[in-house]
This record gives sequence, structure tokens and C-alpha cells, in this order.
Amino acid sequence: MTTTKQTEIKPNIDKPETREQKDKVKKPRVRLIPIWLRLLIILVLLILSLTIGAMIGYGVLGDGNAFDVFKKSTWQHIADIVVKE
Repeated sequence: MTTTKQTEIKPNIDKPETREQKDKVKKPRVRLIPIWLRLLIILVLLILSLTIGAMIGYGVLGDGNAFDVFKKSTWQHIADIVVKE
């Protein structure tokens, strides 16, 4: 009489074998830059680019002094030209 020894195959939970199992066992992502800081950086870059663009547009393309962009009278003159009542 021969007896066959049955071996149990246990699934290895620690190391996923298929791609679906790898997708389910993802490590939590650690962000180097928090989301609030990313939004703040984007806001600062947006304001900086608008300011530099206005200075280049008024100073280089418009043949004026680039720092006149920051004067209220310049923007009042631009608004008067646009509205023209």
C-alpha cells in the first residue's frame, strides 16, 4: 500500500504574484511637497508671471517705462481707453 503525501499550497500574501494583486497591495504614497504648498507655489508663480508679462508688455512692446505698470494712473488711462464713453 502506497500513501501519497498531499502538500498544501498556501497563497503567499506578503508577495503578490499577479499584476492585479500588485495593484491591490500598493504602499501609501508619501508626498514630498504637500498639496497646500503646491497650490501656494502655483498662485505665487501665476502672480509673478502676470506681473512680469505686464512689465514686458508695457515697457518693451509699448515703449514706456516698465515700472509705470505699478502706477494707478497708468491703469486708469488704460481703463479710459477701453471704456471710451
